[in-house]
Parts: sequence; C-alpha cells; structure tokens
Amino acid sequence: MTADNRHQITVKWEDISPSLAFAAEHTGLEYMQAMVEGRVPAPPIAYLMNMRAMAVSDGRAVFTGTPGEQHFNPMGTVHGGFAATLLDSALGCAVHTTLPQGMIYGTAQLNVNLTQPIMPDVGVLVCEANVIHRGRRMVTAEATLTGQADGKLYAHATTTCFVSAMPTKPQA
Repeated sequence: MTADNRHQITVKWEDISPSLAFAAEHTGLEYMQAMVEGRVPAPPIAYLMNMRAMAVSDGRAVFTGTPGEQHFNPMGTVHGGFAATLLDSALGCAVHTTLPQGMIYGTAQLNVNLTQPIMPDVGVLVCEANVIHRGRRMVTAEATLTGQADGKLYAHATTTCFVSAMPTKPQA
C-alpha cells in the first residue's frame, strides 16, 4: 500500500466541559434538548461517527447517521459496529431524557439485531429509540434503524441501562 492510495479523515470536536457543566445543573431532558438545539456541544463520538441527535422528548430520542467509507468492513459494506453505535447512542439518550437532575446512566446490556447488510450508498440512517420501562435503578428501551430514503429496517436493538448519581469532584 502506498501513501497515494490512503484516504484520510480529520475529526474536530468542541470542548465538552461546557456540556458537562450544563448537564450537572439540568434534567436529562433539558440537557438533551439543549444539545439538539445546539446550545451545548455534542459529544466527540457524534463527530467521529457522523451522527446527530435530531429530536428528543420524554423517553424518546431520534438520531441520524450517515456512514462513510471509513465505516466500511473488509467486504465493502458498512460495519455492524456503525449500526450498533448509532443504536446505543439513541437508546442511551432516550434513557437520559427520563433522568432527574444529578443522575446519569450507563449501558448495562445492548442487544443488536442486524436485519440486512447496510450498503455503501444507503445515505442517511434514522434511529428512533423509546423507553419501555423506567425503574429506580434500571431502564429498558428499544430502537429501530431505518434508511431515510428507502424506509428499510436495517437493525433493531434493546438496551438495559443502570441509573446512578452523578459523580462529584473531590473538594480541594
């Protein structure tokens, strides 16, 4: 392989410190709404994976993602990890919209079903996630991943997330 055949991407993102400070003082839904509206920066993973939170409401999140050549697997189709990351992100943010101020979530389990290959020319994928159950310590949610142009179902997933208090920084 020569340098002439290599492709390159550059990923730029904003400092997430303002987002983290905003999150500590607002409910999960308020934080997610601020992100969708562009009042706080998206996390670095959104820039790396070319995905975006488009809409949120209580227990719901809609994301879009557009795979690029950097997301291809050895067979020239979109790697399943792209779909899994998009699903996990939308699912987690749907869970996040249900949290009161001072609480965070973490993915405890993610189950992904890929229903057909995602071809390079798929264009924009739409991921819609909805909370199914919200308990004190655990939340479950489900999501679908469809092609915006063709309406095909490419994957679906479920998650279980644990809920805990936001860590505090030690006092100096």
